[in-house]
This record gives sequence, C-alpha cells and structure tokens, in this order.
Amino acid sequence: MILEVRQDLETEDQSLIMELSPLYLEREKARQQAFQQAFQQGFQQGFQEGIVQGKRLMVEGMLQAKFGEVDAELSAIIEPLLLIPPLEMGQLILQLSREELLARVRNEN
Repeated sequence: MILEVRQDLETEDQSLIMELSPLYLEREKARQQAFQQAFQQGFQQGFQEGIVQGKRLMVEGMLQAKFGEVDAELSAIIEPLLLIPPLEMGQLILQLSREELLARVRNEN
C-alpha cells in the first residue's frame, strides 16, 4: 500500500489517511494515463515526421541521381513533389527532363 498506517497515529489521523488513499490512487492513475497519452502522441508525431523526412530524402536522392546537384530550383519543388502519390512522383522524376519537371510541378500548384 502506498500510505502505511502507523501504530502511533491517532484514530482520527488513521481515518483521514484511509479516506485519502483512494483519492491519491485515483489521482496517480489519472496522472499515469495523461503521461501515457502524451507519450503516445509524441511517439506518433515523431513517427510521422520520420516518414516525411524519409520521403524527402528519397526525393532529393532521386533528383540528385538524375540531375546531379540539387540546386535552389529543384529544392523548391521538393515539397510539391511530396504531395503527389509516390508512384506518379517517381515516374515524373524518371521520365521528364529538368525543365519539364519544373514546369509540371509548378503548374500543379
């Protein structure tokens, strides 16, 4: 038990402790649930951010492999490319020239 009843406590004090123990346990349980919920939300947010970062790195890698350096123009279309379904995005990068890709992505926004 979290709070122990000591022998030298007066009866009134013992009664008060016995009444407060369930309240303390209830409060502790609520605190633990809030912590667990915050942990889950943080984990989920981190997981989603990791997915987005992974996609970004993949797109940057594809652009670099096809066009060499990823300059400011290509960097500017990474965000819009991430909004396109992955298969379509990959096909656009692989099939279009630099100029066609820039024009296509800019026109879709």
